[in-house]
Amino acid sequence: MTAFEEMGIMSEIAEAVERMEWTLPTDIQSEAIPLILGGGDVLMAAETGSGKTGAFCIPVLQIVWETLYDMKKSAKKEDTTHIWRLSPSDREMNLSLSPDGLSAQSKGDQRWQGCRANYGLRRDPTSKLNRFYFEVLFTDPGLARVGWSLAGANLELGCDGRSWGYGGTAKKSTAKQFSDYGQPFGDKFDVIGNIIDLDNNTISYTKGGRDLGIAFRLTKQIGEQNVFFPAICVKNAGITVRFTGTDCPPNTVWVGNASGSQICSNNCGTSVASESQNTKSGPKALIVEPSRELAQQTYDCITQFKKNLSGEVKQALLVGGINARDQMDQLSAGVDIVVGTPGRIEELINNGNLVLDSCGFFVIDEVDALLQQGNQNLLMRWHSLLPRMFDDGRRLQMIVCSATLHNFDVKNFANRVMFFPIWVDLKGEDSIPETVHHVVYRVDPRQDLSWKSLRTSYKTDGVHYRDNMNYNSPDRETLSEAVKLLKCHYAVKAIDALNIDHAIIFCRTKVDCDSLENHFNAIGGGPRNANNKYSCVCLHSDRKPHERNENLNKFKERKCNFLICTDVAARGIDIKGVPFVIQMTLPDEKSNYLHRIGRVGRAERMGLAISLVSVVQEKVWYHSNCSSRGKGCYETALTDAGGCCIWYNELQILADIEDSLNCIVDTIESDFKLQINAFDGKVTYGAKNTGQRYTYNDHVSQMADEVTQLSKLETNAQNSFLKFYFNQ
Repeated sequence: MTAFEEMGIMSEIAEAVERMEWTLPTDIQSEAIPLILGGGDVLMAAETGSGKTGAFCIPVLQIVWETLYDMKKSAKKEDTTHIWRLSPSDREMNLSLSPDGLSAQSKGDQRWQGCRANYGLRRDPTSKLNRFYFEVLFTDPGLARVGWSLAGANLELGCDGRSWGYGGTAKKSTAKQFSDYGQPFGDKFDVIGNIIDLDNNTISYTKGGRDLGIAFRLTKQIGEQNVFFPAICVKNAGITVRFTGTDCPPNTVWVGNASGSQICSNNCGTSVASESQNTKSGPKALIVEPSRELAQQTYDCITQFKKNLSGEVKQALLVGGINARDQMDQLSAGVDIVVGTPGRIEELINNGNLVLDSCGFFVIDEVDALLQQGNQNLLMRWHSLLPRMFDDGRRLQMIVCSATLHNFDVKNFANRVMFFPIWVDLKGEDSIPETVHHVVYRVDPRQDLSWKSLRTSYKTDGVHYRDNMNYNSPDRETLSEAVKLLKCHYAVKAIDALNIDHAIIFCRTKVDCDSLENHFNAIGGGPRNANNKYSCVCLHSDRKPHERNENLNKFKERKCNFLICTDVAARGIDIKGVPFVIQMTLPDEKSNYLHRIGRVGRAERMGLAISLVSVVQEKVWYHSNCSSRGKGCYETALTDAGGCCIWYNELQILADIEDSLNCIVDTIESDFKLQINAFDGKVTYGAKNTGQRYTYNDHVSQMADEVTQLSKLETNAQNSFLKFYFNQ
């Protein structure tokens, strides 16, 4: 038995995982997989590269497969009995039902939450008794209305002319006409009986077995031509419904004991067989990723995990840049797991191709990135479309992954959408791994005037093309342009000084990426020059999907030396063995600093992250309110003047980063020589992986020399004191 099987993973999936050389589960997998298999909501955080994708993909795939298998078995059985319960398919989405469908609860919601039974009753002229009864018992005190409803009526009982209810405030109602009736109820253990007499077309109630009299008289046409469903509507209360029992009022039959000719199924249907037929094209799991690359990576993982499963688990990748018609055809043919990005998912939901009625998993990966992108309302809306309970008793399961759980927006979002989630936090407060060294070089165009000779060798981002540059007496705009020139110059200088031959270079904007790529190609002899030490590829959202995939693979396979990218590559993309990161500009969000430098120092290899930080403010693009999101935009005025630029204060951002990490980032000089201490002396940044590693036996042997020297000093000090004392 493999380590994954010991956690409850199917042998077929465990074998596929083992073939991927995942011999042992990572820490996050060991913690999260059993929790997800157990059916609870999980909120987890772990370092990039910790196996987080496998931690949710493996159990989600297994549960989806088991659900499909159970549905096929159930579809083969003919349901010859009528088991009465509250219908999970005909209820308000926020109303929680028990697995047996006999209990309902509404907590923390100020709205009424209604539900109808899975079967209803109609008058049978051949029957001697058409008087039916069911009971409602209060398990948690609160407000409720109980009674009878026609199919398709408003789930808020008594608020249209197709439903009749009796409420806990001693009011009866139909068509929103409220009038006094009976007695108040809603205390724990209160029992309300519901009676419909289809021979005499009346509805009445009992409380604690006491008859409260006729509440409603139905017209003969309504009573004889319709099907009446037991219905409940609660607000901040818990109730249990009884459809069968031992005692009921005289000349009355429990609804669960009605004859077959009197029973009619709810059109919403609750049998597993009918459910699977009606929603066969709807996915059982929805996984949302912030970028196309992450979505593709998750999709590929699921493909590998399911190789040995009998019976097909169909999946779809819903991202932009791919023909939407092909994706629509996939969804129409039936899909079990959907992995996608927000834009395309929303598009397919809006046009009706993606239906979430049978989705039992909502997985949000890198939720902090999705929230930063402004997707909170979108995620909340999708959540409102998902069912909360299923016929087999399972609840909707939510799995939310974040770079850190110690973020107000993440906590607030989780509180709104998750059901008592279990936190799996293997990351804790923000901190830098011991395998990562990070330094800054402070770019000061007032001290280094070499930028004046660089004006013709590098094209900047264009924010100053309408400004008059004053090179003899630099003003604010001129110094900003100078910073851009110097940063490009120092990126090349760092590469040369440290012999960097493999690194990720982060730029703030897509324009910066393109400009740096062109500059590297120019000084290196072009992209097709095999000897180009500055060979590079670019990765950002304006590049076509196939180009992005090709560029990413080219960098992974070391067919080029540098990957120039925006923050799209900072999160989750699996690139192993990167020894260096260069940040041309610090990120807008300080949390992205960790994501960026987290690309190095993985798998216990040492890595170095260098940040080029301007000591003067730099004017940069900021398309927050731009209708084109920056595409083809040349509004160089500041945002408060209707433009798309801001002044960027990197020194303040650096201070915020240091404050959040509770450390001071070391500063290096223009020669890029690193301070070497006893530990760093054992590390060569950028060296090929030869399998050699600096190790030690234990801390005692590690400190033996220092302890020996300390002992000698102590002995000398004591001898000196004794000589001095006895010579007095």
